[in-house]
Amino acid sequence: TDYFTFRKENENIADKVVFTGMIDEYFGYQLGALEYRSVRFETEVLDTDNYQGNAVVNYTDREVPYTRIIEHKHFEFGKQEKTVISREYSSEWKVGMEPYYPVNNEQNNALFEKYRELAEKETNVIFGGRLGNYKYYDMDKVVEAALQTAEKELK
Repeated sequence: TDYFTFRKENENIADKVVFTGMIDEYFGYQLGALEYRSVRFETEVLDTDNYQGNAVVNYTDREVPYTRIIEHKHFEFGKQEKTVISREYSSEWKVGMEPYYPVNNEQNNALFEKYRELAEKETNVIFGGRLGNYKYYDMDKVVEAALQTAEKELK
């Protein structure tokens, strides 16, 4: 579901909404576009019962073209004769791709601050997540930030 289409069709659905999409897109890129990174996945079925022994293994060596391998069966402790893996490759984000990570550098952070000032004026919208806050979060930190935001809102 596209957020912007949904909101046009359901303007009065809530007094306040949580927006976790790209903050620059929310404001129609009126101050310019922020940079993002995306990822692409290549999935493969392997004729082995176990490829790496773990659900996720991260790769940080420059020589390795992918950033991680996910072996899906280990999320549920599967006992299948074959296994499915997905290699994750970092890629430059382009319009039409799914953005995953902000590119936090001096130029982008300065532009984000201007968008943050616009966001503060949106009293019926809570901006959150990696894209809404233009911040790299590990999963535990984004959950913590969401809980803190909810606590603040519910006071």
